[in-house]
Amino acid sequence: MRRTRGALPAQLPAAEAEEALRRLTRFLARALPLCRAHTTEFYVRGLWEQLVAARPEVVLQALRRPLPEASGSAAVLWDDDTFSDVFCENSKKLINVHLFALAARHYSLPNLGVCTPLEDILEALRGDSQGASGIKTDEFMNNKKSHEVQAMSELVDKIAKYCGVEQVIDIGSGKGYLSSFLSMQYNLKVYGIDSSKTNTNGAHERNRKLKKHWKTYQSRARGGSETQRLEKPMKSEVKCKTINEKPLSNNSSLQSQELGNTQDLVPSCVFTEVAISETSKQTEINLAQAQSDESKLSEEALAILSILPADAVEVFSSSHCNYGEICEEGKAQRKMAFIKAKVSKSSESNLYFPLTSYISAETELSDIITDLEDCIMVGLHTCGDLAANTLRIFTAKPEIKAVCSVGCCYHLLSEQYENQEDCTEEMWGFPMCQYLKDEGWCCGRNARMSACLALERVAVGQMLPTESLFYRAVLQVIIEETYGVTKSDRHVGKIFSKSSSFLDYVRKSLKKLELDDSKLPDSCIMDYYEKYKHRMNELEAFNMLKVVLAPCVEVLILLDRLCYLKEQNNIAWSGLVKLFDPVKSPRCYAVIALKKQSCL
Repeated sequence: MRRTRGALPAQLPAAEAEEALRRLTRFLARALPLCRAHTTEFYVRGLWEQLVAARPEVVLQALRRPLPEASGSAAVLWDDDTFSDVFCENSKKLINVHLFALAARHYSLPNLGVCTPLEDILEALRGDSQGASGIKTDEFMNNKKSHEVQAMSELVDKIAKYCGVEQVIDIGSGKGYLSSFLSMQYNLKVYGIDSSKTNTNGAHERNRKLKKHWKTYQSRARGGSETQRLEKPMKSEVKCKTINEKPLSNNSSLQSQELGNTQDLVPSCVFTEVAISETSKQTEINLAQAQSDESKLSEEALAILSILPADAVEVFSSSHCNYGEICEEGKAQRKMAFIKAKVSKSSESNLYFPLTSYISAETELSDIITDLEDCIMVGLHTCGDLAANTLRIFTAKPEIKAVCSVGCCYHLLSEQYENQEDCTEEMWGFPMCQYLKDEGWCCGRNARMSACLALERVAVGQMLPTESLFYRAVLQVIIEETYGVTKSDRHVGKIFSKSSSFLDYVRKSLKKLELDDSKLPDSCIMDYYEKYKHRMNELEAFNMLKVVLAPCVEVLILLDRLCYLKEQNNIAWSGLVKLFDPVKSPRCYAVIALKKQSCL
């Protein structure tokens, strides 16, 4: 499969990537306090008075005003003297909203000049390969996922051909959207690894669903029909996958109020199900023995990959000990299952192996994948530290020739300097590159949460949940003034959507927090509402400032990862590529790298 390697697009030099990072951090050093502030504490800490000099209506007006076109000399203008016109040197307050918006735009990825155009890298990788035809992703995925899978799978296939490999490892494979499509559409051998054991335990039921729908799909595909759609289309959801965290319970921190308040803008981080298909009878027996008593996947979820043929996928659900190293018994069982699967598999090479395993930066892939060979590693919306660890595994393992990683859920990243703990052995999610480590750079969880906001969606009319944020901010005033509680392990959660009024919201919230609501008569609760309702525009303006700044915080995280790759001696090419439409998929940038030819 190996072909003569052509010229890749010109890449951003390491020195220029680090310089862009230096300039960005000079701006963020002044601007980050806006993102580090938590809207829950907006009124109790007097955040508007602390951080913004202008009136809220002036801020909103300035942010809604169209910005002038960026000029080629814009980079020269942004120095320390200019920043002093944006933020007061003494009070540190924001004093010029228009300049703030201009600076935020300048330090966004589209304007920094650090990205490689997708068209350039596709053209360089194209070679003699022809465009694939066949499966239409919108036959079995929602619009968002279809857009993501089609764009990423085309790029991954071209990278695989360029590197001369046929094996792909999909980290945090979730429902297997990307894995299955790479296998079926591009004839690649894909291992999808996810930490949720429930995913692979659903194999047999999913196989039954695949058999039911496959013949119908094949008939329609041969007839060229594009108007019909399979039964039970998936609901349109914004999800991401993680295998770097243990499975989350319903009471996990991801259900907290701060995430719930931005549910339309911040991806909901959940463990999703891996799609799997039929194998030989021997493999089915192995799976049957491995089945646990965990609940079966829902009918709707099981229909997600109903286009796959029965012989397109082979399944193996791996055992692992306490999410740590794989035990010897598990290794032996996996080896036997792989041997049997190889004997019984069909002549087609397009296979999909869903595996259940916990992945860390120290994971030995050969312990998970018995027939590991030269491969590329991919991740579609890998959550938190998993995106960082994907890059670490790529640089450390000689078998992995390239990586294409799209991260998400920045709020779940671990930060070395946020914890202020001198731990030299911990693999932190941020920072990764030497420059930010030397500077001791810290974002903070609230700033990383802000990086998940979707400026492009707000720009096209998707509004921020201002009223729910207002309810929560006033509730915090009530909690602190009436009950003296400033911190609690309990979370309000998504009560706003279940409440008929502010009064109802407060009553339900106090019960969930296990606070005695009999202390508060209705009139007292409504007095708080009346006291703060005229200040709701402060909260709206404050959150708009955070949304405007959000892309800059994301740039900081992505440039940190890119600079880390450029520090490695075995990397031939690395870059940031805008892979998706940010309105359809806000986390749209891929970190891509290929190793030197001597490493191939």
